[in-house]
Amino acid sequence: MLFKRIQLGLIHVAVAMTLVPINSTLNRVMIKELAISATLVAILASLPYLFSPIQVAIGSYSDRHPVFGLRRSPYILAGILLCVLGVVLSPQTAFLLAENLWAGVVMGVVTFGAWGMGYNLASVSYLSLASEISGEKGRGKTIAIMWFMMITSIIITAIGLSQMVDPYTPAALVRSFWVIGVVALIIGGLGLVRLESRDHRLPASRETYTWGAMFGAILQNRHATLFFWYLIILLAAILGQDILLEPFGGEAFGMTVQQTTRITSLWGVCVLLSLLVAGVLEGRVNKRKVARWGAWGALAGFLLVVISGIVTSTGVFYLGVVLLGLGTGLSTVSNLSLMLDMTTAQNVGLFMGAWGMANAISRLLGTVLGGALRDVVATLSQNAVLGYLVVFAIEALMLAISLALLGRINVSAFQDSAIQPSLVERAAIASEAG
Repeated sequence: MLFKRIQLGLIHVAVAMTLVPINSTLNRVMIKELAISATLVAILASLPYLFSPIQVAIGSYSDRHPVFGLRRSPYILAGILLCVLGVVLSPQTAFLLAENLWAGVVMGVVTFGAWGMGYNLASVSYLSLASEISGEKGRGKTIAIMWFMMITSIIITAIGLSQMVDPYTPAALVRSFWVIGVVALIIGGLGLVRLESRDHRLPASRETYTWGAMFGAILQNRHATLFFWYLIILLAAILGQDILLEPFGGEAFGMTVQQTTRITSLWGVCVLLSLLVAGVLEGRVNKRKVARWGAWGALAGFLLVVISGIVTSTGVFYLGVVLLGLGTGLSTVSNLSLMLDMTTAQNVGLFMGAWGMANAISRLLGTVLGGALRDVVATLSQNAVLGYLVVFAIEALMLAISLALLGRINVSAFQDSAIQPSLVERAAIASEAG
């Protein structure tokens, strides 16, 4: 079973590897080197989140339409191929956007759309396969291994990418993206070899929920409504900096593409460390307290990033990145626990779908509004750095608002059952909602 868990982790790694160059290095090159609108970059980067509702349909379709007796592997392979296609074409798309806007926009929708569709196709399929292979009792261990391998791969990919683009040239960028795409395809292929057993039996029916049903469940309970808005505001703030942090490093401090790419690896290490710390704290420290620590840490990180831009200090900037990573990790584990606490035993699928919907909405809003606000402020002030600083300051304010909302949420008033799953089980169920 351990070997199959590692194979599942390899698939998770393959998809995550394709995210790093698109969501970090390319964003910086498009905004800083090619002077492409951050709003447009944000819209293109948000396509995976726009496509996220199709995960329910994909999961249901693959349940009922096996290919050669395989219900998951063909869809996983198709998803990885689309992710790799998006990665290898994305640099050319960026260069075309700089030369011919409208042709670049069309190419961008195709390229980033392919990656977004591949991400949703692969992720819902391999999480379903992980659940089926592991069984109820082993699911948590499988997800824990997949999660650890994924975070580690992001760190290694960011370090390797930073080396391949040093010194930066368009040719080096294209070559590095091809290398990552090919490696991801090989890793994903290894993960799929004899992973799934052929089964020609008809699948059991699978219960799904519409967005309307999920909204209805949330609005019926005051504390569920508060938690929904808390998640959206918190995650939009923490995740909204994804496309802006590296371009900011280049704009404010003159960092090279290699230096800004390493920001992702630093952030990843801090997230991984804080995830381990949060796991140790589970059951020993109140989860709401840990959630507050995470939010305060991320808030302090944003404020330090703002200060670094004002005083032009890379030391303060890196300290801010460290706090952002630590705060994100603490917030992730504690809010996954709270998410399970805010889920009734009678409607697990319904509420987990609702919290997954909150995650998708927050990522979309944080990415698009962050990019648009940066452009507006930069244009009005004729100061590109100021645009970033305003966005980071607003994200710090959003974290403060989320902390106020957290204080008003009464978990015990929401719960219908006092029996709570373990940390490992929480991570397993929450991963299926993302």
